[in-house]
Amino acid sequence: MRKLIVGCGYLGLRVANRWVADGAVVIAVTRYSERGSFLQSRGIEPIVGDIMAPDTLRSLPSADTVLFAVGHDRGCGHSIREVYVAGLMNVLEYLPSSVGRFIYVSSTGVFGQSDGSWVDETSPCEPKREGGRACWQAELLLRQHPLGRRAVVLRMAGIYGPGRIPRSKELLAGLPLDAPSEGFLNLIHVDDAASAVLAAEARAPLPSLYCVSDGHPVVRRDYYCQLAALLGAAEPQFRKTQLDAPAALRASASKRVSNQRLLSQLGFQPQYPSYREGLAAIVSTSAALTNTKRAGPADENRSS
Repeated sequence: MRKLIVGCGYLGLRVANRWVADGAVVIAVTRYSERGSFLQSRGIEPIVGDIMAPDTLRSLPSADTVLFAVGHDRGCGHSIREVYVAGLMNVLEYLPSSVGRFIYVSSTGVFGQSDGSWVDETSPCEPKREGGRACWQAELLLRQHPLGRRAVVLRMAGIYGPGRIPRSKELLAGLPLDAPSEGFLNLIHVDDAASAVLAAEARAPLPSLYCVSDGHPVVRRDYYCQLAALLGAAEPQFRKTQLDAPAALRASASKRVSNQRLLSQLGFQPQYPSYREGLAAIVSTSAALTNTKRAGPADENRSS
């Protein structure tokens, strides 16, 4: 089994680790040679290449499965549309035609509903923000490409997990949040997102489309209140945002994402059924790790 990952970051690395554990040959594209050394230490074969530099992609190998999970690095010098659309086009151009299955990680940002209604794979896509528009354009590009016939598109809700809980530092410091308090958040724990990728690889028909969320949308204020309680912080306060501020734009997109197709067709069952279980696990693990780091050899000896 040969797997290729383009975008071996927060989500992609977790998928790679599971593939390696299953005995697959895993190859990952990275822009940096030093990142390549890290990947090698995890049993992953690196290819140094840049999706925005087509000449560096000429050695892309064939693979049973290709995972495209590229995020936008604001320091890369390219717009989000360039990375998501032109970058995908470059990869598709240089991938061998013998690729078995192409899994594209998109976003529920392709939906633009603002009335709190439920959306699913059949709902219209009218994205309001630039990231959602770029993902939608990339989906259309993939659909028109020959590899689109072997593609699974996974529209991910907001991915959170260890090391990625937005606003936790502000809550612990008692600072008002520059974030909307209204509207729905749709979330998926990163470990469940990785499980969804593997389920799509194993069982999804080709081509197909799935919304990946835990199926339990939460009003933003309730989410931050729960996080504050878990952190032992005061109840959150919110700054009033300008109408054209990024926070206001986020708040204007309010929908509830259904995961029923994911559950029914792929038999997917999340390890963290909602943000409550996911946040509790992350906070408790983080606290345990912090306590372990604080305990030096003298402390360990004293307790024995």
